[in-house]
Amino acid sequence: MIRRISFFSLIATVALLLSSCATQHSDTTLVQFDKNKITLGEFEQAYAKNVGGYNNAKEDSIAQYQNFLNLYTNFRMKLMDANVRGYENDSELKEELLDYKKKVGVTYLLEKYLVEPSTKDLYEKRRHELRCSHIMIRPDTLGDEGAKVFAQELINRINSGESFETLAEKYSDDQFSKKAGGDIYYITAGMLIPEFEDAAYETKVGGIYPSPVKTRFGYHIIKVTEKQPRVPQIRASHILIDFFDDEGKPDTAFAEARMDTVKKLLAGGADFADVATKYSKDTGSKRNGGDLNYFERRMMIKEFDEAAFNLEVNQISDIVRTNYGFHIIKLTEKKPYPSYEEDKENLKKIYKQFRYTNELEQFTLELKKKFNFSLNDQTVDFIAQRGDSVRIGAEYWETNWRDEVKDKSIYSINGVSVSVDSLFNLFKTSSDFNNKFLTKDVVNQIVKKRSDEHALELEALNLDKPNTDFANLMDDYKHGIFIFKLQDEEVWGKIELDSVRLLAHYEKNKSKYNWPDRVSYQEIFVRMDTLANHLHKQLIGGADFTELVEKYTERYGMKEKLGMYDLTDVNSTPLSKRANELVNVGDFTEAFPNSGGYVILRLIKKDPARTKTFEEAKAEVSGSFQEEESKHLESEYVESLKRLYKPQVYSEQLLKAFKGEK
Repeated sequence: MIRRISFFSLIATVALLLSSCATQHSDTTLVQFDKNKITLGEFEQAYAKNVGGYNNAKEDSIAQYQNFLNLYTNFRMKLMDANVRGYENDSELKEELLDYKKKVGVTYLLEKYLVEPSTKDLYEKRRHELRCSHIMIRPDTLGDEGAKVFAQELINRINSGESFETLAEKYSDDQFSKKAGGDIYYITAGMLIPEFEDAAYETKVGGIYPSPVKTRFGYHIIKVTEKQPRVPQIRASHILIDFFDDEGKPDTAFAEARMDTVKKLLAGGADFADVATKYSKDTGSKRNGGDLNYFERRMMIKEFDEAAFNLEVNQISDIVRTNYGFHIIKLTEKKPYPSYEEDKENLKKIYKQFRYTNELEQFTLELKKKFNFSLNDQTVDFIAQRGDSVRIGAEYWETNWRDEVKDKSIYSINGVSVSVDSLFNLFKTSSDFNNKFLTKDVVNQIVKKRSDEHALELEALNLDKPNTDFANLMDDYKHGIFIFKLQDEEVWGKIELDSVRLLAHYEKNKSKYNWPDRVSYQEIFVRMDTLANHLHKQLIGGADFTELVEKYTERYGMKEKLGMYDLTDVNSTPLSKRANELVNVGDFTEAFPNSGGYVILRLIKKDPARTKTFEEAKAEVSGSFQEEESKHLESEYVESLKRLYKPQVYSEQLLKAFKGEK
């Protein structure tokens, strides 16, 4: 029994050892060449990227996998060849990569580390709407510090038990909300000034923000009275009875009686749309049974908005009074909160409109601190003292004091100094600064614009270290320019377009270059049928067709061409078809309608279908020859790489492709 247990233990141990030594799915070798290999994992990643994702890739056939593997193997051998040729150290390619990394890197940086996090934060905030009140203190009479101190005093009084609403009515400088105790109704993130919104979303329901919030309007004391899940949009219908009788005279009693009739009809089961069509005074919606389509918070007058958003689907409201009259509202649909992907573009639009500029300013400021940005005030003062009557364009380069300052540092960043000339050279033709006087303010603007860009570029240059996606993007671009250079050296650059070889290619493929039946004709086009018929009679009487074209034709751009249409496929247009029906050169048609006018055509020439001459087909021959030669040279190049690297392909392993866990 002990031996039996030991035997099975041994078998289990061996199996475990064999299992642990087995090649992992993604490490399985598909192609081996030289000291390199293509693994199944690498293949799957490249293939999935090419077809739009792992799920798409799973649906494809072994033949499709094999075809891609062939192409990918060629690609990998070319990269090995690029490495052998020293492309990694090619100064021109390195400069191109660096330039691309700066440009694409800045875009990627801002999208990944500024726009995307901010729009996701906005998305989460917009799940809820807040009802807020505020007391606004403007600094007009008290001054900025005085307004801030007074606002804080009011906060202290509220915290001591005084009524927010009473203080709002007494002290708020917002004339619209003070009468309602400071109530500004519901807000959603992305609707108001960021400083106000951020404070409101940090405040608990029933509480006030602990300190005055400064905006460009003044100082605000913010109170949040409600917080609830946001309904992005609703669809509603309404019946409006305005305050006028049938003769157009103001009569509230008449309106109330009419609305009472409407209410009784609806209570009795009448169709809402039918009643709206018959009784509603809203001419814009009654024809649609009262339908107002979709709308968001605050798009309607407050009383209407509040009543509509408190309804459930298919629920009908009580009578709602607004400045427009009496309404009965029916809610027909509520839109659910969208996913982030569905709302992304809208969120970006809101973010760019309200927050992007300020957040970009703060983002670049932090980067400049990180890279130890330093402005040389002495250099700025020197330029401003001498240049306030000199413009940033050519005038600066002609000044007698430029030699004194051109090599001086105007700012430094990341340990590198930027000279005056190198800075001004970037902006001497810029639409932002061209022809502006070199005042201190303008010089500081120039420095700020470039140093902001400089800081972003420095950060972008390091993006590939912490960010794998960006590193992969840069690798893809690098590989792309390497392959392009190889193709130029081994394929495109070796194609010789001499006339002897082109003519030989033409003779070999002559049957491919053909003209269809073609026709050339002349046209008179006029707007009036009476004039067209009159001109036709003149032609019958012997009038010269070209003279009539010069005098009468009205088609845009055709008078200068004397109405001539060069040889064209007889089936290409209705006009060419009609012209081809004419038999003899010089024959003309009767007047017939075309393009909003009337046309008479004259036959100039017919050219039956035939093979093109070499001169006629030269452009096509050249293109076809280059394509054929490219394929030939490409094939020769790939074969030379195969002889060099001797790739061993294990196609049977493709049966395992996309069968593992993902």
